[in-house]
Parts: sequence; structure tokens; C-alpha cells
Amino acid sequence: MLKDNINIVTIPAYRVIGQKWEGPYSEVPKLKNVIASVSERVGELEYAVNPKLQLGLSYNLRQDGFVHYSGYEVTDDQPIPEGMLEFQVPEMTYLITEHEKGQNIGQSYEEIYQWIKENGYVPFQEKDEEYYDKLPIKHERYPADRDLDDPHFDILIPISKQNQ
Repeated sequence: MLKDNINIVTIPAYRVIGQKWEGPYSEVPKLKNVIASVSERVGELEYAVNPKLQLGLSYNLRQDGFVHYSGYEVTDDQPIPEGMLEFQVPEMTYLITEHEKGQNIGQSYEEIYQWIKENGYVPFQEKDEEYYDKLPIKHERYPADRDLDDPHFDILIPISKQNQ
């Protein structure tokens, strides 16, 4: 159960290099190709902070789907390889928990949403953006040794205190 393993942590701003995918939920299988491609190219990122930890940064900015950045945290020394892009993640406070093998991903996110509501927080939203999900920003950290069919990974949801 997620509620036993939740931490609230502020993470400083950081830089990610990888690839962007944007599309409807019906095209999510194509996203797996982007994630695999970025994973295969990690060797091109000489200044990756942790090349064994792939990031998935999802933003529900579409009514029919979402925008996703797959990449790795890098230092400022890292040039952007051909066919990749850079993405800046601002400092944010996150709810962090682990999605374990064998758990239902949708259920994990539902439990996170309930915990946020019950503990005086709200999901963070950029002021000038329109979102289409009750958890509008979802960041995930995938270990290199994950099982692609039944993954375990860290879930990070940007949050803020209610009425802030």
C-alpha cells in the first residue's frame, strides 16, 4: 500500500536531455518506442547524473492525451545530441512514493490522489496552463533493470499546500 511509503521532498531545479512525445491515449504504444530509443541512447549523454535512472515527465495538457518527456538528468556541461532536446524542470515540492511490481498503475495513482486530498495538499499546476487530469503532472523515475511488462519505479507528483 502506497500510503505507508510516502515522502514529501523539495527537489532543486534540474536539466533533462531526451526526447518528447505528444499524443492521444490511443497512441501510447508509440510512446514505448520513444522511451526505448532514449534508453538505448543514454551512452551519448557523457554528463548524465545517473545513467541508470531514466526519467518520464508527463503533463496532461491535452484533453485526449498528454505530453511526455523521456530522458536523463544531466549537468550543464552536456551538449544536446542530434535528435534530442533539453527540458528544464523547475524546483518543486513532490510527493514521492514507489510503484511496486505487481501493483496496478491506475490504482497507485488513485491512492496518491486520495492521500493528497486527505493531507491538505493539492496537485501543483502551472498558472498559465490548462490541464485535463486530476494529477496533471506526473514524473516517474525508472531503474535500468526494470521489467518492461511489470515495472517498478518511483512516482513523483508535484504538490503544494492547499490555499497557497
